[in-house]
Amino acid sequence: MVIKKKLYAFRKYLFIGGGGFFGAVARVLLKKLMLVYPLSHFPYITLFINISGSFFLALFITLALDLWELDSDIRLGVATGFFGAYTTFSAFCKETVDLSIQGAYTFALFYMVNSVVLGLLATYCGILIARKIILIVTKEEIDETL
Repeated sequence: MVIKKKLYAFRKYLFIGGGGFFGAVARVLLKKLMLVYPLSHFPYITLFINISGSFFLALFITLALDLWELDSDIRLGVATGFFGAYTTFSAFCKETVDLSIQGAYTFALFYMVNSVVLGLLATYCGILIARKIILIVTKEEIDETL
């Protein structure tokens, strides 16, 4: 009984680790799919990954908390594990420093500003879209009961 309880407590770490594995793999695969570099010195792939991750994390968390009755360990696995590994703040920082070292200060500033502004905008849009989905689903459920 005690062992089963300890294994259950460890369960969230397995979900986070599994989600992290799939998030990291998704990021690497997406980078490999985006082979064309129109601005080779600009890290547009990381920018895209971080913005899309911000959007989908906000969408998922809003739906998971307000609509779905997901187990908290599954939420942790997707939110912290998958999206934590998919998006990458450390790459954003390194690439910003790399641009600065190369003397591309305008690109570094553009990258920083757009990462923050577009990331926040994507998060806001993810929440808005999730709320619209929730309204549609709950309205349909109400209509079915009438």
